[in-house]
Amino acid sequence: MSEAARSALATRPAIEQVWEWLAEVPDPEIPVISVVDLGIVRDVAWEDDTLVVTVTPTYSGCPATGVISLEIDRKLRDRGIGKLRLAQRLSPAWTTAWISETGRGKLRAYGIAPPLDGAAAGTAVACPRCGSATTERISQFGSTPCKAAYRCVDCLEPFDYFKRI
Repeated sequence: MSEAARSALATRPAIEQVWEWLAEVPDPEIPVISVVDLGIVRDVAWEDDTLVVTVTPTYSGCPATGVISLEIDRKLRDRGIGKLRLAQRLSPAWTTAWISETGRGKLRAYGIAPPLDGAAAGTAVACPRCGSATTERISQFGSTPCKAAYRCVDCLEPFDYFKRI
């Protein structure tokens, strides 16, 4: 291995550091949650001197996919990554089960009810503001295709529910 190659290996950031940087990239549709907490960053690896970041979109037609790629690219280049390749992986398809517990807490604090992964059909969606389970769906479609519009019967506040996918 040449001296230049050894120097490049010694100065490139650790994968753990790259994950920390990616955790600073917000989802453009829900800026309170990062692309890491959303679970769409699937892998980060060095292939020789190129950093490869693999992303799975929330769904194939998601309008935010291009913006997410641009923001990941910008964040990593701002951190000194010169050789970068973004790869898109469509299989397995993204699922709301990939949202981290931290991400679910951030959604709730932001006023969005997180998905009810693993819940039985008919399980009530709890209001993210007051915690009441006495809620009703107003519309299957909310502010984005991945959310439904709900209203709390107790506190009367409307809120989005991040649909289980």
